[in-house]
Amino acid sequence: MIDMIEENRTNQKNIQKKFEFFDVTADIGYWAYGKTLEEAFENSALAMFNVITNVKKVDKKEIREFTIESEDKVSLLYDFLEELLFIHEISLLLFSNFSVSIEKKNSGDNKFYKLNAIAEGEKIDWKVHERRSEVKAITFHMMEVSCNELCKIRVILDL
Repeated sequence: MIDMIEENRTNQKNIQKKFEFFDVTADIGYWAYGKTLEEAFENSALAMFNVITNVKKVDKKEIREFTIESEDKVSLLYDFLEELLFIHEISLLLFSNFSVSIEKKNSGDNKFYKLNAIAEGEKIDWKVHERRSEVKAITFHMMEVSCNELCKIRVILDL
């Protein structure tokens, strides 16, 4: 575990990868990176759909747009990924491209984050798309969102 932490510190300085996976018993975890919070969220969604299929084979034929509001960055990430998983399951869509904007809002005493997302993809066709793992749920376990010189996100998915 300490080696993984040191490796992630190294990756903060040099964003050569959009995301990387790590081992978790019975689940799968990943770190997603970005120069901005928005880019890290986009790469987190990309990683999640790479668990499901090879996103390089998913064309951008359909668009889904949605808005999420949450009290903090971790809850915003959870709600964002949960919404994408919901759309995937209900509409039978795979996504391969994401555009995210995030604003910090104030409404009286309430402070919250607002996320606007656009996801591009296509209907599932298992004759074309590689079947990898089914994502059953997003978990809050060890979920992390941090931004310094680089933004990084840690997610564990229940398979």
